[in-house]
Amino acid sequence: MAGPLEDLLAITHPIVLGPFGGLSSVELTATVSALGGLGSYGLYGYDADRISDTIAALHTATHRPFAVNLWLPTGDEVAPGDLDLGPARDAIAPLFAELGLAPPAPPTEFLPDIEAQLTAVLDAAPAALSVVYGAPSRLIVDAAHNRGIRVIGTATTVAEALALEAAGVDVIVASGAEAAGHRVSFLAPPEDSLVGTFALVPQVVDAVSVPVVAAGGIADRRGVAAALALGAAGVVVGTAFLGTRQSAATPAHRAAIVASSDTGTVLTRAMSGRLARGIPNHAMRTIEASGVIAPFPAQNWLTGLFRAEAGRRGEGDLVSLWAGQAAALATSDDAAEVFADLVAGLPG
Repeated sequence: MAGPLEDLLAITHPIVLGPFGGLSSVELTATVSALGGLGSYGLYGYDADRISDTIAALHTATHRPFAVNLWLPTGDEVAPGDLDLGPARDAIAPLFAELGLAPPAPPTEFLPDIEAQLTAVLDAAPAALSVVYGAPSRLIVDAAHNRGIRVIGTATTVAEALALEAAGVDVIVASGAEAAGHRVSFLAPPEDSLVGTFALVPQVVDAVSVPVVAAGGIADRRGVAAALALGAAGVVVGTAFLGTRQSAATPAHRAAIVASSDTGTVLTRAMSGRLARGIPNHAMRTIEASGVIAPFPAQNWLTGLFRAEAGRRGEGDLVSLWAGQAAALATSDDAAEVFADLVAGLPG
């Protein structure tokens, strides 16, 4: 019998692909959806036209439900005119020099307009919109529901889960501190919101009435079984899928995931200005040693320019190697194999 998540999202298995900002691919998203899970695609930094084109490509690639992800503004984002980028630019100048690039001049804006992003998503009508870094307004939730779009929010604490339920979201992702990538806390500093998945999930399940999906440290059938035993209605899996050839991660990134260990990831603000979990490399160490990190999204824009070129060249020491604490369990390079193993952790 289908569970609440499957019924709500019209999927076969309660397995959700983590939405990778900057590392999502149409192929991986469509593969997970076609296999009966909920494929997800991260739209961080995409303007409205790119969002429309991406969702159109996803609709072409799969007729099954999928989700897209947006970052909500928190109010502390800086604009190009708000600060002197000189010190942060100087701190990472050696990394640009290693690639033969000149440090960039400031742009007119760091991020696209969130209202234009939301309009593009609503017009393109994916099955679900997932958001991080806040609770969506009732206006957003109602607009999504009016178009038949489910809304998924992400919590790192019980208080955040309660705020998301009050906002009217359909599903809450309980994201433990083990998870890869950015810590998406929004009611307290992320350093004060580092609750592990095993502790967080049952407390969120007890606190809210909507389906709860567990995220963080889940990479195989054992993690799926454990999450469901804690009361979760499903799981979000990121790193295990990020390590597959269907993702947009570079070969160097995928190799770093395979070579990681239980203590192989750290939390850092070096790459984006916001706290995130990844595998340390030369770029991260250089920035941290400088002692100068611009606030978000200025730092993310600065490092993004050399990271893009490093990715094209296959330079794993100069990209963001996002990974979770269960990276060592990500041993398959094929998304279908990963998915089959996860399904084996479901009951009956």
